[in-house]
Amino acid sequence: MSPEDSGSNRAPQPKDQLSLYGRYLDDASAEDSGGFLVEIGAGGRSTDVELERPDEEPDNADEPITAPYDPSKIEIQTLNPTINLLISRLVNKMIDLAPDFQRKAGIWSDEQQSRLIESLLLRIPIPSFYASELTDSSWAQDSSWAIVDGIQRLTAIARFIAPEALAKAGIRSGPLKLRGLEYLKDDFEGKGYADLSGRMQIRLNESQVVVHLIRPGTPEEVKFNIFARINTGGLPLTRQEIRHALVPGPARKLLSSLAESPEFASATSHGVYSERMADREMVLRYLAFRLTDPNLFRSQDFDQFLALTMRQVNRLTDNEREGHGHDFRRAMVTAEKIFEGHAFRKQFPGQTRRSPVNKAIFETVSVNLAALSDRERSALVASREQVVEGFQQLMTDRDFERAVSVGTGDRVKVVDRFAKVRELFRTVLENNRGSNQ
Repeated sequence: MSPEDSGSNRAPQPKDQLSLYGRYLDDASAEDSGGFLVEIGAGGRSTDVELERPDEEPDNADEPITAPYDPSKIEIQTLNPTINLLISRLVNKMIDLAPDFQRKAGIWSDEQQSRLIESLLLRIPIPSFYASELTDSSWAQDSSWAIVDGIQRLTAIARFIAPEALAKAGIRSGPLKLRGLEYLKDDFEGKGYADLSGRMQIRLNESQVVVHLIRPGTPEEVKFNIFARINTGGLPLTRQEIRHALVPGPARKLLSSLAESPEFASATSHGVYSERMADREMVLRYLAFRLTDPNLFRSQDFDQFLALTMRQVNRLTDNEREGHGHDFRRAMVTAEKIFEGHAFRKQFPGQTRRSPVNKAIFETVSVNLAALSDRERSALVASREQVVEGFQQLMTDRDFERAVSVGTGDRVKVVDRFAKVRELFRTVLENNRGSNQ
């Protein structure tokens, strides 16, 4: 089967048949690249990551449907705090602004931030904020909020009124001086908060905003779907960015460090961009199947599975997280030595052109490599021609090809692809056991 026969040119799925998150994505979120649909990153650029597609004919059609959710389990409280109260929460570290968001493209300019302050000074209502209440970990204070929608608005307000509090939260962008105002240019252009009169400072501080607060009792999958539904602004969050906002804690640091590791960058040929956290999602998928045996995978909602994995990583000890990091880097090094520039990419017999990075192949190959001993990984590298040939033959297996291409979160496909790659590695090791001793 050639890459062109792999089904990657199939017509896009109708919106009403996509996952909940997929229905809220822009239609232009994919682009054809050499016979493969690839994801579109920030700024409209094509990435080197193959687009995953939902299954048109799910293999688990006989499994019970659990959505829509029980409305009694959804608890959302609408509050009307003042700007002063929001800043007070930020100063007292009871708001998590997920500072890593500031790294992504599309952050508001000084002019955009100034226009928001101008709206508050003019008493023009601004859009609502959405937050999730955090109470489930030792490092999160009671009633702390994770801001999911409105981060850049709150950042702009805090940068103007209390830049020192923003710096303590990890965002060091300096005080905001008003620029590019539309209606108050003559009176406030170039001014900072301290330059305002006492009356205008009070007007700003006493301005009320709307905060929709999702209470802790709301199920994880419901939280994710709520944020996917409201995530329709100018720069919609990616799935990993939503998870990043909802689940603060040590998992963020581990994902960041491994995604920025030279081993990951080299193994993927620097093809996975970091600006929308695509690299962190890849690392998270690896950790998900290192912490959950693929044979025991039962989740019907892959996004929920990944979110729960972040919470699971938060509960690990520092030594356990360090151990997983070590295994991950070893797997990256081994994969690059075996597959060279084609690591984690589809490769068919006779194919020389490099395919995009495939997320399902990434998690399957890397987790199976991490499960081996150092001696076994060295033996696979010594027999790399057999591994590559076996993998190319595996790609001609229609079931395997579908398991890494369409509906990759389906339980049957997860079990199938992990078992076949594991069998490939074991077969090569068995065949060369004598010669490698």
